[in-house]
Amino acid sequence: MFKKLCLTAALAAFATPASANDLRESLAGDMPELMEMYRDLHANPELSFMEFETAAKLAKRMRALGFDVTEGVGKTGVVGVMKNGDGPVVMLRADMDGLPVIEQTGLPFASKRVSTPASGIETGVMHACGHDTHMTGLIGAARLLVERKDQWSGTLILIGQPAEELGEGALAMLEDGLFTRFPKPDYVLGFHDAAQFPAGMIGYSPGYALANVDSVDVVVPGVGGHGAYPHTTKDPIVLASAIVMKLQTLVSRESSPLDPAVVTVGSFHAGAKHNIISDEAKLQLTVRSYSDESRKLLLDGIARIARGEAIAAGMPEDRMPTVTVADPYTPSTYNTPDFTEEVMGRMRARFGDDRVKQVPSVMGGEDFGQFYRADPDGIQSLIFWVGGVPQEKIDAAAAGEATLPSLHSPFWAPDAEKVIATAAEALSSATLDIMKK
Repeated sequence: MFKKLCLTAALAAFATPASANDLRESLAGDMPELMEMYRDLHANPELSFMEFETAAKLAKRMRALGFDVTEGVGKTGVVGVMKNGDGPVVMLRADMDGLPVIEQTGLPFASKRVSTPASGIETGVMHACGHDTHMTGLIGAARLLVERKDQWSGTLILIGQPAEELGEGALAMLEDGLFTRFPKPDYVLGFHDAAQFPAGMIGYSPGYALANVDSVDVVVPGVGGHGAYPHTTKDPIVLASAIVMKLQTLVSRESSPLDPAVVTVGSFHAGAKHNIISDEAKLQLTVRSYSDESRKLLLDGIARIARGEAIAAGMPEDRMPTVTVADPYTPSTYNTPDFTEEVMGRMRARFGDDRVKQVPSVMGGEDFGQFYRADPDGIQSLIFWVGGVPQEKIDAAAAGEATLPSLHSPFWAPDAEKVIATAAEALSSATLDIMKK
């Protein structure tokens, strides 16, 4: 409560945010160099927990700005700390990893990198989720804040986080002492580029913004045999199919209609020949929820349904399906509501109502939520969207003349200049408001 009152008082202490023109004019002078950084990062992406060159580039820029930098936190993470008197601790986060995607944007600086992920299959690598804009926006915000050290007081932390695409990088940094080896933040801020909003638009969701993400494997045993004599077998495909159909009732009949939930069977593998009934079927599921209670209901229900259908099929006790939930999982991302509304009120005053809008939460995942979960009573948290779609492409899609690529698409090429400029101004202005002298 004390922290909330302090934040409210700090944000209310001045009638308008730091001059938009002042920040924008400074940022305009920085943009040529920032865009050069962006193009380099875009052309040279690295996969999760392999961001060695990327981390070194971020660390070099942080040191040049005067931050005390530590590398190798959570394998390849970077932490920069700048102490500037007494005051709150604010952490700004950007993720660093690319995806195993062969780029098809046609950009002159398109990635030609190839690498080998854990699957062992060599692939192209691309910043198909826009993490290159995240890193560049972070450095842009840091430059603005360093230039204005006389306007703020406290401790500023920058982090380059690895392996967001695996959902493991934030936790790896926390387990490596992010909140013990370095000052623990009072406020955590980040952004994500968006493939569904116009370039330069800021979208936000108070409360739950992104979902819990669980990966679940179900192995369904059977008794194999000849397809012509099914009565001598226990067909795991029929049993697994019954499980798949029954799983749909977890959302339609067990979850509250007001509590979003998703159970998707993304993979079903069994058998190898037309006339052979296999002795095993394998299912792979993605499960999405917001609250811990909803997550438990879904995961417990999957295990119960798999066992119940096996019993109904006459499987013996020693041939029950096994249900394995991947650990770690990606927890839901929660934007602390009062903090979110206060910051976004300032954003509206700065950018205008037409550029700052509350948007629906999504069932995608983001491990940014790990930072808030590490101390939900002590940390205020906010991640927001920055639209990256050029207006002419939105207009073309609305007219049925084009299809907009999504994040993770080999065709995703945001209006990087607008994303970076908007994000750098938003992050720096919010930080100045929080840490205002």
